[in-house]
Amino acid sequence: MKITHFFTTIAVISAVLAADDGIWLLNEFPRTLIRSKYGFDVSEEFLKKLQLGSVRFNNGGSGSFVSESGLVFTNHHVGADCIQKLSTKEHDYMKDGFQAKLQTDEQACPDLELNVLLKIENITEKIKSAVSVGLAAAEAGTRRRAEMSSIEKACTERTGHRCDVVTLFSGGQYHLYEYKKYTDIRLVFAPEKDIAFFGGDADNFTYPRWNLDVCFFRVYENGAPVRPIQHFKWAKEGVKRGELTFVSGNPGSTGRLLTLAELELQRDVIVPLNLDRHQKFIESLKRFSQQGPEQARVALEEIFGSENSFKAYSGFMSGLNDPAFLLRKLKEEATLKAAIAKNADRQKQFGAVWDEIAAIAAESRNLYRPLAVFESSPHSFGSILPIARQTYRLAVERGKPNGERLREYAESGLDSLQAGLFSPAPLDPGLEQEILAEYLRFAIRTLGADNEVLKKVLAGKTPEKLAAEAIAGTKLFDIAERKRLAWSAELVQTVSDPLMELVRTIEPEARRLRKLYEDRVQSRQAVETARLAQAQYALGGNIYPDATFTLRVSFGPAIGYKDAKGKQVPWTTDYHGLYRHATGKDPLALPPRWLAAKSKLKLSTPFNFVTTADTHGGNSGSPTINTKGELIGILFDGNLEGLPNRYLYSEDRARSVHVASQGIIEALSKVYGAANLVKELGF
Repeated sequence: MKITHFFTTIAVISAVLAADDGIWLLNEFPRTLIRSKYGFDVSEEFLKKLQLGSVRFNNGGSGSFVSESGLVFTNHHVGADCIQKLSTKEHDYMKDGFQAKLQTDEQACPDLELNVLLKIENITEKIKSAVSVGLAAAEAGTRRRAEMSSIEKACTERTGHRCDVVTLFSGGQYHLYEYKKYTDIRLVFAPEKDIAFFGGDADNFTYPRWNLDVCFFRVYENGAPVRPIQHFKWAKEGVKRGELTFVSGNPGSTGRLLTLAELELQRDVIVPLNLDRHQKFIESLKRFSQQGPEQARVALEEIFGSENSFKAYSGFMSGLNDPAFLLRKLKEEATLKAAIAKNADRQKQFGAVWDEIAAIAAESRNLYRPLAVFESSPHSFGSILPIARQTYRLAVERGKPNGERLREYAESGLDSLQAGLFSPAPLDPGLEQEILAEYLRFAIRTLGADNEVLKKVLAGKTPEKLAAEAIAGTKLFDIAERKRLAWSAELVQTVSDPLMELVRTIEPEARRLRKLYEDRVQSRQAVETARLAQAQYALGGNIYPDATFTLRVSFGPAIGYKDAKGKQVPWTTDYHGLYRHATGKDPLALPPRWLAAKSKLKLSTPFNFVTTADTHGGNSGSPTINTKGELIGILFDGNLEGLPNRYLYSEDRARSVHVASQGIIEALSKVYGAANLVKELGF
């Protein structure tokens, strides 16, 4: 049977899944499963509401429209990038919070983009038809990427919208996602970070929790608030124990389809490298923060992001290091292999797939570390190094035919890329110098000081000295200079700028490694992972695709659990627990207005709660919706027990953690006196 037939009928067998696992595509949603398990009929209208009411924050999170006047609801930690950029030494909105009393007080984010998914089209056959039968994997990959860029460009020119070709099952299926893009986003309300992230890193990824991890923005178009196609009304009664919930958001990545060989690659190479990177990055930033209060302020968001990532990777590693965890994957594979071996045709079609994927994983072991240093990391260390890399590549790539460019520089995505590259958001040279030095230290730790490219980069200097000279000498803090260079392929090759010289030195090796990875890993994965998914489908296995930072829907009831010691953990926390948990010392110190408002609050009001919904990084800020289509909360975290769910799902103790809608209204009304905002939400 053809692969496309398997995938187009995916939803038919969804009812074989008994647990609440699943990060489901809206166009392949398991309605039969939900009807049989929960007695609720998920209508097309319900799914369309989830689709059009949900919002993707292009900086890595999710959100939702919650009023007819363009009000958008998300997590404080999703909005923190904007909040930090709007803050100054005189007005620290991260520390003190922000509230716009009137719409004229709302403050515009310098470089935030929101996307609303309008349409999904399965274009698998279009992509596959661009690749001739029998073509070598590397050339097939090149042609697929060119066709994807061509389809995106045609869609953008036809509609005026953002269009992304999304790769599912590592190339078993391709969907075209058409988005309405908004770029005039203004901050409406944000609480103090001390209550949004109450408990700090110590409580992160734990439960019970007491976090008001929320903030509100308003979307404008042509100078006026937008009237969204769809928005979620706030539930009058709030979340209830045991009720079925739906979470619609944009999980970033998962590894449910990874084989045992690929999990071992994660355990031995990928996760340890990321743990080392984040641990040393945190140490570096904290040293910088100790130089003074302003240094501490500008480094705050970078520290939070890296601490969050370090703890997440630690949770992933706990699963990968658990023999029982890997044994479960081994048994799953053994069962699938045995079932395939019983049928000669299936054995011929699928029998070798695990060996092929193991061979690809072996290639990845050799490539991952240098690829991370020279290709991936220059995009993720601070701001000025990514700006230098993007300036260089934009100048080089825009002169090429659309289909021959690096995928992220395809015509359809240039507006979004340039909005970030030419953002007026403030940059702190001292912070950027420390981050650049840490990037160089990371490179040396990972590849060794004898690496030929690194020797050229450092030219006998220490990371600290090179970083100091590069930051002092670069003109890339000036937006006009970025624009001048980005429009000239000649200038980026010749300009005398120490940061651009650094980028030029590593660029040949970065491109060489990237091409090797695309040809030897990604292009082969497009074939073999699709075969693996097809094999699992053929035998009734797990058949939803891994996360791709695109809109998915998960579901599950609001229920507690028993922890590892057998103690019952309640489904919800309340304000009583918040005040009991507070100690008055960081990170358990409540903001002054919360201490003053205690007598006004109904302390039994639900604050945070847990569900079995299958959520992951990128889902932060996702609306939590009841069966009436009403908003009853917002997803902001998961517990430690749920972190290994990245690879294998379990709902025994794993839970998603949400802020309760009634707890939010209680805080807005009685702590912040946000009467206009509460009224706009329908109260």
